[in-house]
This record gives sequence, structure tokens and C-alpha cells, in this order.
Amino acid sequence: MPLDAIFLTALRNELAGQIIGLKIDKIQQPEQDQIILSLRGVGAASRLLISAGTGDARAHLTVAAFENPQNPPMFCMLLRKHLTGAKIKSVTQPPLERALDFCLDCFDALGEPCEKHLIVELLGRYSNIILTSQDGLIIDCLRRVDTLMSELRQVLPGLYYRLPPAQDKRDPLHITQKEFSALLKGSGTGRTADQWLLDTFNGFSPLICRELIFRAYGDTETCMAEVLSKDVGAALFDAFTTLAEDVSAGKLGAYMLLDDNDKPRDFSYTPIHQYGSLLRLECADSFSTLLDAFYTRRGAAERMRQRSQALTKTIKNAHDRVLRKLEIQREELKKTLRRERLREIGDMITANMHAIKKGTAVFRTVDYYAEDGQEIDIRLDPLKTPQQNAAKYYKDYSKAKTAETALKGQIVLGEGELDYLKSVLDEISRAESERDLVEIRQELTATGYVRTQKTTKREKPTQSQPARFQSSTGNIIHVGRNNIQNETLTHKTAFKTDIWLHAQKIPGSHVIISTNGQGPDSETLNEAAALAAYYSQARESKKIPVDYTLVKHVKKISGGRPGMVTYTDYKTIIAEPSEELVKRLKGK
Repeated sequence: MPLDAIFLTALRNELAGQIIGLKIDKIQQPEQDQIILSLRGVGAASRLLISAGTGDARAHLTVAAFENPQNPPMFCMLLRKHLTGAKIKSVTQPPLERALDFCLDCFDALGEPCEKHLIVELLGRYSNIILTSQDGLIIDCLRRVDTLMSELRQVLPGLYYRLPPAQDKRDPLHITQKEFSALLKGSGTGRTADQWLLDTFNGFSPLICRELIFRAYGDTETCMAEVLSKDVGAALFDAFTTLAEDVSAGKLGAYMLLDDNDKPRDFSYTPIHQYGSLLRLECADSFSTLLDAFYTRRGAAERMRQRSQALTKTIKNAHDRVLRKLEIQREELKKTLRRERLREIGDMITANMHAIKKGTAVFRTVDYYAEDGQEIDIRLDPLKTPQQNAAKYYKDYSKAKTAETALKGQIVLGEGELDYLKSVLDEISRAESERDLVEIRQELTATGYVRTQKTTKREKPTQSQPARFQSSTGNIIHVGRNNIQNETLTHKTAFKTDIWLHAQKIPGSHVIISTNGQGPDSETLNEAAALAAYYSQARESKKIPVDYTLVKHVKKISGGRPGMVTYTDYKTIIAEPSEELVKRLKGK
């Protein structure tokens, strides 16, 4: 993501005008690498999010809701001890560095005023949150870095804080045309122009480097040889200095790039035109609003994907194993359907018993079961008598007949298990919080797909409730978030006269409209169908068929996995998934 040093400068200027003078009221750590500071002042209240996650390191004000763990992590407890009640004195940034220094007026253990610093380093996978005393002594940090991890710079309690080693790059805000031309001529011709900018100047992200080349030459793939041959970099210097002047003057905006599905793809502090009509440019009210929207819509899904990787891998392996087993069983079933031929061969051996001698390996006879009466070769076991060979074919016929019944039953069970595993994969993809993953893991432990973890502390099973929505006309709609919730919602919570909805023939949530004995209005039905479509595997589709019926017509499959049902007397409605509708109905 292009949260480079210049973007961070614009963000720092914005934050300084919003949070200086506010006191830290609460400190939370909803994620392993994320801190939330609740700030309060005279007539002002806000929440500052600080993240040191790989791929989503940032600091900005947020309005998003976060679910806290049952037990706060140790780093969170330490910050509460030192910073609760502290006032934000200043927010600074080392020149063109991806780091912010929050200077805080605090009180020490004896109640004496003191100064502490919360330093946030936004360096990709090396991002960190560090608490230091006034003299720069590290009190503690989110990620401790010892000599085994880095020989150049250690970050440990008791050491003095030092900035990360400076890169050997030039300051883009203070460079003359003569210096620029000299750097350009000494660059060589083996690189693309955007890579040269990235390697030469500090504070620029790859996105901005490509945009500068696009503004100068209309093509992001321009190489250094072309730049030198066209105008010796004159157009590039013009684009470069124009951007540098805007940065120096503070003429920066919060821009987000979105695709045709309104999904955020990138962001910047200057308009980006290199993608043409492929991506749409949208300007946000502030940098905090931009980052909050971008990472709420994109970052949350990525974090859940990373956390659920192990669980997803386990279920995908089980899914593939069941799929291979089904393929083998279906092939065996095809063979059993040809069993009549085994009986026919046994009959032909019996009819020609007098003509077959013991020790014969192949016997040729007329196939009186064939319409043309042609001759065929019948393979025999030379170690067996003709009677024993005939009995072997009859026995194989009987085994195939028995196997057909058994295989059909096994295939039905396997297909049911496959549907269940698909539904679990869908649950994992739609998980919105750590609690959702915990519940899914508990479900898989109960069904035997995940081993029970041996811990010294016995944890109680998580018991959360299905998602609750209210339709535009006031009807309550419940949506199960996993198979356990689906089963409880449909077979225990819902009344027989409530309306049950589910996306047709694909994994998804059970949706219940509470009717109080009265049929729902068409608007409620359409909104509930849209929820069923959104909370299904086909969420990205435009039009999805959704079946609905009374709860009394929904039956649990005997011996089936949690949430697996059959239903009758249903009707179908075409629905369109809508994230905007989900947010609106959830907020009622």
C-alpha cells in the first residue's frame, strides 16, 4: 500500500490538528498488532487506531467497531498502566521517515508529571509500536528485536531508542534541476524510469513513481533509455517539481481508487490517472476517513484470511480427500452396473461344462446372449475345475450386487459430507471476527475434523447469537453465521410459522423472518432474500435464486452434519446481494 513518507506527512498534519490536547481515556488491543486509543477532551471524543500489521500498518482516527479479546494482551496492559489519563502533547515525524512520535504528558508511579513517547514505525513487516521514557529509554514494544533478528538495530526494553538506519536516497523536496539532471545522466539505461525514481529518492511509493512517469510521458513502462533520448528528463523534472511544490505547499488530498464493484484498490495523496477508466478516483473528506474506509472494507477481510489459513487448509484437505474417495466409489459403482455379464459368463461355463477340461486358461464358445450369436473367449483359472470357475463368476456377480447397494449409500453420505465441507469453507470466508473463527473451530472439533487442543486452562465453548436485522417495515430477521447457529436457529429458536430462506443449491446461511403468525410483507421478504444471497457462497454474483418456505417444512437430515437440511413446499425469489442493505438493516 502507498502509505509512504509524504502521505504520512499529510496524515500527521491532519492528526496534529485533531488530537493534540486530548486525553487517553481507554486503551484496547483488539488484534495482536493493533491498538485503539479512546481520546476525550472538552466537547471532543475520538478513537485513534494504530496498526503495526504487515500490509496494513497505519495510524488514523476511526469510527469502525472492533471486538476485543476476552483477556487483554500483556502489551495492552502495559500501555494502560503507563498511558491511561495521558494528554497528547504533540505529534511529530522524523523528516521523510515512515514513523510517528506521539509525545504524551503523563504521571509516573509516584504521581509526578513526566513525559513519554509512543513511537509508531510503519515499515511493512518491520512495523512496530514502541513506548519510551522522556530520555529515550525503551519501556517496552509490541515486537522485540534482538541481535538474532537484527545486528544493526535492537529494540528491547532497557535500550535507548534509535531511528531505523537511514536509506542512501535523496530528498525529493530539496533538489535543483542541475542535481536532478546529473543523477539522471549517471543512472544508466538498464532500468525502468519509475524504478530509478524509487531507488533514487526518499519518500515516494511505487504508485507515485509510476504516476510521475505517466504524467511526463503517458506510459508507466517508459525505460531510462527512452527518457534520456526523448528530452534528457525535462518532462520528468517538470512533473517531479510540480508534485514537490504541491507537497511543500500542503496541497494534498485524500484519494481512493475503486474498481467497477466499488472495491478499494489503492489510495494516494495526489490524483492518480495511470489506470485510465479501469479504476475510478474518489476523494475523501480527510486522510483518516480515507484510511478508515479503505482498511475497513479491504483490510479486515485480508486479516481474517490470514488468520483462517490453517483452518481453511484443514478443510480443503478434507474436502479433496472426500472428493477423491467419491470418484473411486463412482468408478466402482459403474463396474457393479456391468455385473449381469458376470452371471451370463457363469451360465455359459455351466452350459459347456462337459467340453471344458481342467487346466484350460481360455475357452471359446458361442455367446448365446449376444444378438448375432458370435463366439467369445472366456478367461478361466487353469488351477480350478470348470465348476469352480463358474462358481467364481457367480460369486463375483453376487458381490457386485451387494456392493452396488453399499456404494450407493456411501456415495450419498460422501456427497452430504462434501456439501457440509463446502458450507464450512463458506463460513470461514465470511467470518468477520476472531469469535466467528473460534466458533467454527469448535464446530469442527465437535465433528472430528480438528483435533482438540490440549491446554492447561479449559475454555468454555463460545455461545454467540445469530446476526439480527430489522426490515424496513419493522420485521425482525435472523441470520446464522455458522452451521451450529444455523441448526439452532432453524430447529430450536424459530417458530414453525416463521419463514425460512436459503440461497438455492449453494452453501450459505439460514435466514429466518419472525412473523408472529402473520405472513411477511413483500418488502421484508425481498430484504430477507437479499440477506440470504449476501450471506452465501454466491455473494459476488448479481442475481441469486433464493428458496423460502415455512420453518415447519424444513427437516434435519437424519445422521447429517450440523446445518444440513431438506425442505419442501418452497417458492423461489430472485435476490441481489447488497452490502449497503446489510449495513442499513443492521443499524436499525
